Amino acid sequence: MVSLSGCVTDGIVQDTSREAAKRVVTPIVVDKFPGRNTEAYSNCIIDNATTDEIFSLAKAAVTGVDQSTVNTVVTISTRGDTLKCFLKTELGSGLG
Repeated sequence: MVSLSGCVTDGIVQDTSREAAKRVVTPIVVDKFPGRNTEAYSNCIIDNATTDEIFSLAKAAVTGVDQSTVNTVVTISTRGDTLKCFLKTELGSGLG
């Protein structure tokens, strides 16, 4: 029962951190990717961030966004899997 409780707690922490990170990422996406599907791009970035990056971005929700935060988002956005996610978003919106 203790390990189940640990998993639930870990899941809550991860979900909360992802939501906080997304609140930080979204305005950066608006600035760096104007005219794009902000929510989808933000999800792509969050989904391709490492755990450490998620926690760093979530921390910025409390401490404030600085250049390091922007650099983290830009770095994640240039990864192959993130770019593939962006492309799927663009193709999906073009087909709809």
